[in-house]
Amino acid sequence: MGKTYIFGHKNPDTDSIVSSIVMTNFEKKLGNTDAVACRLGAINKETEYVLNYVGIEAPELIEDVADGEEIIIVDTANPSELIPNLSNVKIKKIVDHHQVLLNTSYPVFYRAEPVGCTETIMYKLYNEYNIEIDKKIATLMLSAIISDTLLFKSPTCTETDIKAVKELSKIAELDYETYGMDMLKAGTDLSSFTIEQILSLDAKAITLKDKKSVIAQVNTASIPDVMKMKSELESGMNKMIEEQGLDLFMFLITDIVNSNSQVVALGNSASIVEKAYGVKLENNTALLKGVVSRKKQVVPIMTENA
Repeated sequence: MGKTYIFGHKNPDTDSIVSSIVMTNFEKKLGNTDAVACRLGAINKETEYVLNYVGIEAPELIEDVADGEEIIIVDTANPSELIPNLSNVKIKKIVDHHQVLLNTSYPVFYRAEPVGCTETIMYKLYNEYNIEIDKKIATLMLSAIISDTLLFKSPTCTETDIKAVKELSKIAELDYETYGMDMLKAGTDLSSFTIEQILSLDAKAITLKDKKSVIAQVNTASIPDVMKMKSELESGMNKMIEEQGLDLFMFLITDIVNSNSQVVALGNSASIVEKAYGVKLENNTALLKGVVSRKKQVVPIMTENA
């Protein structure tokens, strides 16, 4: 029997990386000793903080999987965010909390719920299968939930997410509020990244009706600090617009303390931002009050107004 490669989306965030690790542990507990955690991109600062705290290595970095191999997908159901030869591998399972954009020609274990984080679903699966959650796994799980829900401030957060974190924090033996804020702040350090890396850290290619777009997002504790790089960011965005033939590049600078986002929007369809949010772009930017979730507060409203 060959390996079972377990991974999430490209430009992985904490949920994607943690889910690959936690699902691998889950599979091994079920007897699949050939399960291996993988990733399709670089680790960000927040995820690095979590892995260092727990004391484990990052999953193996891969670009693709050989035809015919078995995979498990976590934290995405979007083929554009996965390996290029997806149609030539065997998908064993999918566990996700996003829009369903993936089809198979064969039955597959599929678990998706409208919760704030994949790890909330994994927490349920561990309990349903009576698999013990140890201290490290509990810390990983609650870290991912805090990350995806911005410590419960995101509109994607549900009571199920909150309940899971509170239960997991007992196992992990930590104060989730203090730990969570330290973790989120660690993820806002952009000092070691190039402009290109900042624009790609958490970028998703999304087609808004017929508009080819990229919506990227970074978290910060100070929007003005990131806006000091505005001219360099715009140069990088324009380069990517030209290279990828984009109609819109939307860059969200999300304030994790005050729950707002400053948007920088470029491209021939940038006016959609003005229409969608009732704002005026001045020098290509505007403050989007209360907007923190790309999944709930950006993609749907931008698609509707495209």
